[in-house]
Parts: sequence; C-alpha cells; structure tokens
Amino acid sequence: MDNLYLNILGFSICTVVILISGAKLSKYGDILADMLGWGKMFMGIILMASVTSIPELMSGISSVVIVDAPNLAVGDIVGSCAFNILIISIMDLFYNPNKPLTSAVQPGHIIAGSMGIIMLSFVALAIIMPGVFGRIGWIGGSSLIFLLLYFFAIRVLYKYEKKQSIDHKHPQTENYTKKQIISKYVKNALFVMMAAMALPYFGEHIANTTGLGQSFFGTLFLAGSTSLPEIVVSVAAIRMGTIDLAIGNIFGSNIFNIGILALDDILYTKGPLLMASSSNHIIPVLGTIIITAIGITGIVFKSERKWKLAIDTVLIVLVFIMMMVFLYYKVSTTK
Repeated sequence: MDNLYLNILGFSICTVVILISGAKLSKYGDILADMLGWGKMFMGIILMASVTSIPELMSGISSVVIVDAPNLAVGDIVGSCAFNILIISIMDLFYNPNKPLTSAVQPGHIIAGSMGIIMLSFVALAIIMPGVFGRIGWIGGSSLIFLLLYFFAIRVLYKYEKKQSIDHKHPQTENYTKKQIISKYVKNALFVMMAAMALPYFGEHIANTTGLGQSFFGTLFLAGSTSLPEIVVSVAAIRMGTIDLAIGNIFGSNIFNIGILALDDILYTKGPLLMASSSNHIIPVLGTIIITAIGITGIVFKSERKWKLAIDTVLIVLVFIMMMVFLYYKVSTTK
C-alpha cells in the first residue's frame, strides 16, 4: 500500500510538472514560431509534436528492447493516435462557446491530417496482410515506407508553410531575444520530457497495484496518461488563441507516432514488429482513420454552429467510443 501512495505521489508530481511546463511550452513555442518565421502549424507539427510524443517513444523502446512485448509497443502507438484525435474534441470544449474549433483552423492542416491517414492506411495493410511489404533482415518493409512517408510529409508541410507564411511579430517578441526564447523553450521542453518519461512508469504501477492493469480500463488509463502532454500543450495553446499550434501538435504527433513505430521495428530484432503483433490492432487503426477524416471534413466544412461541441467533434467522440466498444468485444471474445 505504501508503494501505491508513492506511485500516486510520483504520478501527481509528473502531472503538475506537465501542466505548468506544458503551458509555458505553448507560450514560448508561439513566440519562437514568429521569431523563426516557421508558422504556427509547422511549429506544432515539428517541435511541439516531438516533445509531447516522448512517452510513446520511450514506452515503445522499452516494450521491444526490455519487456519483449511487441503487442504493447504497437498498441501504445495506435491507441495514442486515436486518443490524439479525440483531443480535438477536448479542445473544442475549451474553445469559443459559440464557434466550432475546426472553423478557425487554417486549411494547411488538411495536408497533415491526410498524410496521417495515408500512413495509417499502410499500417492497416501491414496488419491485415502480414509480410505484404517484404522484409530487409529483421525489419519489415512497411517500416521503411513509414520513414519515407514521414520525411516526405515534413518536407511538403514545410514548403506549404513557407508559401503561406506572413511576416508578423508576436506582441512579446520585443521583450525577449531569440536566445532567451530558445533557452526558455528548451528548459520547459526538458521538464515536459522528463515528466512524460516517468509518467507511464508510475501509471503502470498504479494500474497493476490496484488491479486496473489486468483490465481493459487499465489500458485506457495508461493510454490517457501517455497522451497527457498532448492534452496539456494543446489546451494551453487554445486558451492562448494559437489554434494552429494546437492542431499542428495533434496531427504532427500522429505522423511522429508512425515514425516511432518504424523505430520500434528496427529495435525489435526478432522479426518484423507488425507480423509479431495481434490483428486486433486493426480496430483502433481503422477507427483513427475515420475520426481523422471527420476532423478534416470539419476543417473543410467550417460549421458555424455548436452546442458545447460542434457536430464534427461530437462525431469524433461517438466513433471513438464505438471503437473502444468494438475493441473490448474483440479482445474479450478472443481470450
């Protein structure tokens, strides 16, 4: 019981650190985007997404290198991708009560969302048809495709942002030098990363000690804990009014996650990772493709009405719930 309290304390401390430093990360990321001339969308997709996806990165590495659990690595990635899109609905709840979130998002995010769908489609093919992409040594051919698509997506998004960029200054840029902002951004990024790396450890021990770890709800609890940095950073960005930074972080995290899946495959030396994992993962993969498409539709349609949530974010929540129900049924009937 003492260990339970210590783990709860550790989990709470990590959460507080992420809440405080995550909010500052959004603030300095917003200023840095203007200083570097990157644009909010690209800043969210590259720097913010790479920082907030640290839990998935560390969890995947430990799953394949230390624990020898390919299912855990794949499940963490595809589950986090689904949870990330759900965060759009959470952000919509904190956004303007009279205006849907996706109606204020720039069209460039359609490219990032579409790239995520393409990458997830290749993941789905690799799960449904094991070995279809061949292998190079122990590495699945699909992982090489994931990496190529990742760098292609970054290149396309960078070029798009450069075309759309408008030279303007953030109101607070005059108060800081570029060196000061970079220093503050890196410091808070390190705090978020360290807390994010420790969060799954404490979350896993709490789940196992309380018995949640043996249940479907334990999996949800752990998935939610690894996605906490995305939630905090994105909601903080929304409250600051930097919508494109927040949405970029969400779609960018999913693109980054598929890149992590390729890295996990490289580190898993017993053979192609997706060939060693359960076919049940196809459910969250397909579910994430659907809710990403819903998010893209919301950006294109730009609804002007909402009640607490807009129609697109409501649909994201409903499909996410259905996906979890189907997954629970599938897991429970195959035991």
